Amino acid sequence: MREGRLARASEEFSDSLVSDHDVVEFLARLCQRFVKVMEISAAGALLTDRQGRLQAVASTETAAALQTLQVQRWQGPCVDAYRSGRRVAMPDLRRLRGRWPVFTPHALEAGVAAVYAFPMRLRTNRIGALNVFQATPGELDEAAVQAGQALTDVATIAILQSRAAQETTQLVGQLEHALKSRVVVEQAKGVLAERLGVDPDEAFTLLRRYGRVRGLHLTGLARQVVDGSITLDG
Repeated sequence: MREGRLARASEEFSDSLVSDHDVVEFLARLCQRFVKVMEISAAGALLTDRQGRLQAVASTETAAALQTLQVQRWQGPCVDAYRSGRRVAMPDLRRLRGRWPVFTPHALEAGVAAVYAFPMRLRTNRIGALNVFQATPGELDEAAVQAGQALTDVATIAILQSRAAQETTQLVGQLEHALKSRVVVEQAKGVLAERLGVDPDEAFTLLRRYGRVRGLHLTGLARQVVDGSITLDG
């Protein structure tokens, strides 16, 4: 049954690799699937933002406070998995001494007896971690560990692809803006060269000097020259 649930979850999240998706909503659904596929009590995700800061972005209801606590106090299984890039396994929190002095008592009070965390990484690129919580102590079996890692890997690829697509879109927009700016500047040079009887290079020098003296952006000034609202005659 677990293999079937894992296959369905992997297929569902693989579809996200080729379609637009909201990362927070994606991770929220992933946490829900973790609970079902791995037969655990709760799950949560920490993810780096654009500045590389780790944030609590999604969780099932009972894990939300513990995820936020890990980020605030910079300690806990998810933080350790993110920092090390390795899986973290703590099958009995009651036996833990000293490692997570703030997180552990809060987790035990919340009814969590065991925790596991899977790093979200692709080679050396670490972007977060996924945390699972159990109400009873005990080791996860190998099938559960492999299922957790498989879902984490799918999520990592999906998020990295989403970020790459956003960066590509932004770059394309910047290039389009640069090209449009160059076109309008070239048009302004032609207008000035004809109006003032100078060659295009001199026209460009005059355009830049006029803008620099008056604190005008070159592209905006060029548009005004083209539409005739600025002539540079005076």
